[in-house]
Amino acid sequence: MSQDKSQRGPIERRREITDHVLTEGSVSASDLAERFGVSVMTIYRDIDELESEGVLRKFRGGVTAQPSGVFESNVAYRKKSMRPEKEALAAKAATLIDPGMSVMIDDSTTVLELARLLPRIEPLTVVTNFREALNLLAGERGIHLMALGGDYDPLHDSFLGVPCVEAVEALRVDMCFVSTSSVYDDFAFHQEQRIVAVKRAMLKAAGRKVLMIDHSKLGRTALHRLTPLSTFDLILIDDRTPPEVRRSLDESGVHYEVAETWT
Repeated sequence: MSQDKSQRGPIERRREITDHVLTEGSVSASDLAERFGVSVMTIYRDIDELESEGVLRKFRGGVTAQPSGVFESNVAYRKKSMRPEKEALAAKAATLIDPGMSVMIDDSTTVLELARLLPRIEPLTVVTNFREALNLLAGERGIHLMALGGDYDPLHDSFLGVPCVEAVEALRVDMCFVSTSSVYDDFAFHQEQRIVAVKRAMLKAAGRKVLMIDHSKLGRTALHRLTPLSTFDLILIDDRTPPEVRRSLDESGVHYEVAETWT
């Protein structure tokens, strides 16, 4: 016999709230209260706890998994969003890599799509701080995999902090592929300072630097300035990028290429 939702404990309820919000994107507190058979006040306590953990973000009257200028969405939500565009960017990025190269990849879900393609190009040396990418590539005999350690961050499923930055600074790779939260006024931005520190170190450690960014992140801003777009040797965008954004990139003089989506 199934358990009544109103009788479930707060930990189980918050886990189910998270799953529901990740699926829907945004949900009102009243809808959650009705769905789980508890009071709105109880739901707000759940929302406060989930926000304090960095899993979800409050807005007036509800909760969302979607990013803001200061909030990076949960990795589970980011993996679901803009999937065709990320796959197209990854396919384009893979053409830049030759067997025998050393490649560093960040903890973005955009670059994770590139990681899925790397076994087709081996032998390679791959360096990353993203736990999912490490798990994905760990069994590939043609890939020399190097894990960047540090403080584990469950929100991003990656290793961050000073130990990670120092590990990156001890290396020099042929290419680095990163993504970020936004591009605005000739700069790349990210919501979180601890992510910025690692990405900056990665870019400094690479001979060639590539930014992979889908159109939803162009023309918006986030809290921390990461680096000028001129830092990148190449910027990959998808073919759903609005014409006015492409014109802005043309005017900035940065080198970019367009990845064709399949759907």
